[in-house]
Amino acid sequence: MKIERLASFSDGDVGGNPAGVLITERLPEAAEMRTIAAEVGYSETAFAAPTASAWRVRYFSPESEVPFCGHATIALGGALASKFGSDVYSLHLNDTQITVEGFADNDSLSAALQSPPTHSTAAVEEELAAALKLFGYSQHDLDPRIPPARINAGAEHLVIALRSRALLRTMQYSLDAGRVFMRTRGIVTVMLVTIGSNQTFHCRNAFASGGVLEDPATGAAAAAFAGYLRDLDWLHEGSIKIVQGEDMGHRSLITAEFSEAPGSSVRVSGAIRSIVN
Repeated sequence: MKIERLASFSDGDVGGNPAGVLITERLPEAAEMRTIAAEVGYSETAFAAPTASAWRVRYFSPESEVPFCGHATIALGGALASKFGSDVYSLHLNDTQITVEGFADNDSLSAALQSPPTHSTAAVEEELAAALKLFGYSQHDLDPRIPPARINAGAEHLVIALRSRALLRTMQYSLDAGRVFMRTRGIVTVMLVTIGSNQTFHCRNAFASGGVLEDPATGAAAAAFAGYLRDLDWLHEGSIKIVQGEDMGHRSLITAEFSEAPGSSVRVSGAIRSIVN
């Protein structure tokens, strides 16, 4: 089995979030996919096998299966385009169906996914207090323009907006404590974000639930965040850009486009670069 290694949402020839991709005639057993993902060592690996009308896809982190992963879907779109040509590919996930459009132009790869439907709810007081304690922030550090919330576009995330880029830069937490916090609450990542403009945001995503301290680019959270901004009637003009991974030395660029229809799918796109082993 050949595992392809691709970095999604790259900034030119650098950055992006590495993902493994395995395209095979039949998906391995879950235990084997978990083992493969752990051996690959990236935050997620996408496994895809053809069906009569689509591709069956499952995602595994080094420690667990996740219901949906944006950057691994983008990587899969690039891999499918490279093998079978630029096209829109239907994907059957564990709980929903989505599409990814892959583009292959000479040595250039990119992709755009259509997320599952989005929804959001205000963060409960106890959960917010525990999250702030985990990261060492206080209520004074929050930006009231984007209230803390549970956000979802196929996977559950907690978003917390901070008042300054400097506060975001200081993000730190215990991986073990973060794993307990996220897994006991069914949260895939905690998204810490600052506002650059109405359409530009800087963020960091803690991914302890998957055994990873931080994700350099998180497409699923980007889709959920775009849906949340829509719920807030944010002045977004139909699209936003998210800069992620800068403080890790892996600057990533994510574009999210969406209509005004409440809960509707979000289009998340970005460039892809191959990782040379």
